Amino acid sequence: MTTVTAQRFREFKMPDVGEGLTEAEILKWYVKPGDPVTDGQVVCEVETAKAAVELPIPFDGVVHELHFGEGDTVDVGTVIIAVDTDPGAPAGEAAPAAASAAEPVAEPVAEPVAVKAPEPEAPKRQPVLVGYGVAASSTKRRPRKKAAVPAQAGPELNGRATVTEPRPLAKPPVRKLAKDLGVDLAGVTPTGPGGVITREDVQAALAPAAPAPAPVAAPVVPEPVPSVQPSAPSALETRVPIKGVRKATAAAMVASAFTAPHVTEFVTFDITRTMRLVQELKADPAFAGLKVSPLLLVAKALLVAIRRNPDVNAAWDEARQEIVHKGYVNLGIAAATPRGLIVPNIKDAHAKTLPELAAALGELVATAREGRTSPGDMQGGTVTITNVGVFGVDTGTPILNPGESAILAFGAVKEQPWVHKGKVKPRQVTTLALSFDHRLVDGELGSRVLADTAAILEYPKRLMTWA
Repeated sequence: MTTVTAQRFREFKMPDVGEGLTEAEILKWYVKPGDPVTDGQVVCEVETAKAAVELPIPFDGVVHELHFGEGDTVDVGTVIIAVDTDPGAPAGEAAPAAASAAEPVAEPVAEPVAVKAPEPEAPKRQPVLVGYGVAASSTKRRPRKKAAVPAQAGPELNGRATVTEPRPLAKPPVRKLAKDLGVDLAGVTPTGPGGVITREDVQAALAPAAPAPAPVAAPVVPEPVPSVQPSAPSALETRVPIKGVRKATAAAMVASAFTAPHVTEFVTFDITRTMRLVQELKADPAFAGLKVSPLLLVAKALLVAIRRNPDVNAAWDEARQEIVHKGYVNLGIAAATPRGLIVPNIKDAHAKTLPELAAALGELVATAREGRTSPGDMQGGTVTITNVGVFGVDTGTPILNPGESAILAFGAVKEQPWVHKGKVKPRQVTTLALSFDHRLVDGELGSRVLADTAAILEYPKRLMTWA
């Protein structure tokens, strides 16, 4: 009597770890085929367009197969690893069956077949990552697509022949590129292995055809001109793929620059008193174990200025044609990392005391430098600060973080001659630059926010009187 047993090989798909992301790059595998794994064990690290994230496996077993290697970019929902959940079973009892291109033909059964009752399902697990839900495991591999059958197929195909146009072979990223560029893949000549269309093929299809040379009466032989041949490009050029955080940042900045009309205003002022206050706070017991820097007081000054001018803390809703005023401030801090520029934000920064703000700022910067910023920490920002002064830069014209109305650039603090109490003296001087979305922040509002921020930093006692 034949018994049908449950398939023991389970597949784990690339989850959406960033609320709507479509792909992720596998940075590192922590396991290999043959390694035992347990429920909740981290098996790999992936990089999305927002952050690097570690992925845990949701079941026990032994690694059967890794479907992708390190450095591969994988679409969300694609199987990345298969696990044998019953490695002690006989070798041929539940081996994964390869999907056949042809439809199966039913065979006569000589005797009744007893079907083993399905085992009870395990209780559903709670999601362990942002945007990650536990999907039911598949007991079969996805069937391969049926090959196109020629119209002249013979009777051996049992009348199931259909006439279809073969679908051009291309990977999902290439298909997306073709769609974005308006290129019909059916008209692209493939050059990849096995007739696969590559990115270069799609880009070549956009290039205009070279015009036919005009006929000439007689060939003209030019005089030889001595020339210096350039060195091979490979010897002088290094190419780095644009992906992950850097790719997302580039797309966001282009979208912001060409969507929101930017206005940038500047103010240069005496920040000497604030620099003295920084030194005093470092010795204050309330800040023991915390990092106190000029950036901390710039952040606090901006929060007070926003409280005095709340209309600047808003967003433009293009779909509904509305301005969304926000009663909270999620303060973004631009941070440079090896993977590119990211902007995590301090949630509800407006409600924090100065020591609480110092603790949150220190944790945010440390996490970003370690490359462990979660996608949730980079969502929901309302206003951003970028500290270009740490690079010795005086000022700049910062580009808005998408979805936000303003961004403040804090320049370098330098000792300069300054008129103080009627006399020219050496003072600590800096420049602030505020860029804002002119659709919802007019010149008067933007100017008040910038002037208030500078006024607080010039006379930091206003942190108490204005707050």
